[in-house]
Amino acid sequence: MSDIKKNLHSKCYEIASKKVNELSSIIQEAQDAANNETKSSAGDKHETGRAMAQLETEKLTKQLSEAFKLEQTLSQINPELKHQQVGLGSLVNTDNGIFYIAASLGKLELENKLYFVISGVSPIGQLLIGLKKNDSFSFNGKAYLINDIC
Repeated sequence: MSDIKKNLHSKCYEIASKKVNELSSIIQEAQDAANNETKSSAGDKHETGRAMAQLETEKLTKQLSEAFKLEQTLSQINPELKHQQVGLGSLVNTDNGIFYIAASLGKLELENKLYFVISGVSPIGQLLIGLKKNDSFSFNGKAYLINDIC
């Protein structure tokens, strides 16, 4: 299970890095477009367009900050570390799914298996943190039994 964990971690890091690169590119393009735009004779229309572009850039900058946080969280995880109890970097095999406690990336498919990549501060992540093999928990009315932790 540890090779799967390494591959899963690598895929998560790849996704986070891709988000950072894409958002950085989009922000740069938006800033270049705003800088190249000259003031038209329709002054108010131009100012409205600039304000909307500024709001969009702010929104993208916030998304970029979140992507950096994902990357930073993932860089703190040693995928080769074996866990006895659930914590950051744990791969948790339950009777109702496999969870990787890392960052909020959602469902990922790897080697024809589905993994739920979640943050330790997510609702289900908070339930999992500190649990051990053979512990059980309930989430949204569904019971889970921990079969293994890696």
